[in-house]
Amino acid sequence: MIRYSFIIPVKAINDYIHEAVPKILQIERDDYEIIIYPDRANDESWRKTRQIATGHCGPAEKRTRAIHDALGEILIFVDDDAYPEKDFLDHLEEDFRDLGITAVGGPAITPKHDSFWQKVSGAVFLSFLSGGSPERYVSVGKKRLVDDWPSVNLSIRKDAFIALNGFDCEFWPGEDTKLCLDIIKKIKGKILYDPALIVYHHRREGLWRHMKQVAGYGLHRGFFAKRYPATSLRWKYFLPTFFFLFVSFGTVAVLLDRDFLIWYLALWSLYFVGLLKSAVDIYRYEQNIAIISHALYYIFFTHLAYGFSFLRGFLWTWKLKSKLR
Repeated sequence: MIRYSFIIPVKAINDYIHEAVPKILQIERDDYEIIIYPDRANDESWRKTRQIATGHCGPAEKRTRAIHDALGEILIFVDDDAYPEKDFLDHLEEDFRDLGITAVGGPAITPKHDSFWQKVSGAVFLSFLSGGSPERYVSVGKKRLVDDWPSVNLSIRKDAFIALNGFDCEFWPGEDTKLCLDIIKKIKGKILYDPALIVYHHRREGLWRHMKQVAGYGLHRGFFAKRYPATSLRWKYFLPTFFFLFVSFGTVAVLLDRDFLIWYLALWSLYFVGLLKSAVDIYRYEQNIAIISHALYYIFFTHLAYGFSFLRGFLWTWKLKSKLR
């Protein structure tokens, strides 16, 4: 009997899929299947695995097709560049014993074999200064209820997913934020965070790719803060925008009014103290000093990219168009 369905959207079968599927198959249980949704299927095959071609569409559309294709009563959403720990289903089974739990999310940890620059990108997210949610990227804390969780490691009861008509395909990224909001508001469900429910998630390599990813997060969060404020209109999401405005206009303000200099220097001093605190935060999980050093200026550019894009989403974006990978 199939109880769990791993759902993996992907543009085309790639090296990450060649890694992820064998990793999933190391789970020594008989009650799961794997469904891969590429634009076009190829002739490769694996045990317990189906390829279902979707044509050219976004991740939200691909995942939503699981309503009709998946045999499991629990849908497990992971990205193509992610794979679960071997004990993943054991923890998930325990979590869903509570019939009041609708969905479960866990951390997406940077794999140890990622490259140096991928680890730098991953280290950025281990600090409260760069997002305030390190539990999404490292196994920390205790089980607790949350109201938002990324679909790189998000599992949901299939009947609840059907009741919500799947993901809102209007958004990418952001479809997972909307789904979580719908779980809480539309069907009064509960989302559990389990620190032991681990997947490993490869990070973007290089500063530009990192900033591009973060900018996408900022754009969708800014738009959601305006359109769906229940879970997105929070002060922590505005902080990078305040920093972006400070960096953009602070120097001009000093040139126009020298009295502003003391405040300008005080705010920069406060920011550098925050960076030092970030170094301490990161060191708890990543002891490589070189990685930490590079992560600190990555954090600076992360704030600029996210802050500007959040501002765009909040002030100037009236419709988020689904972006294809």
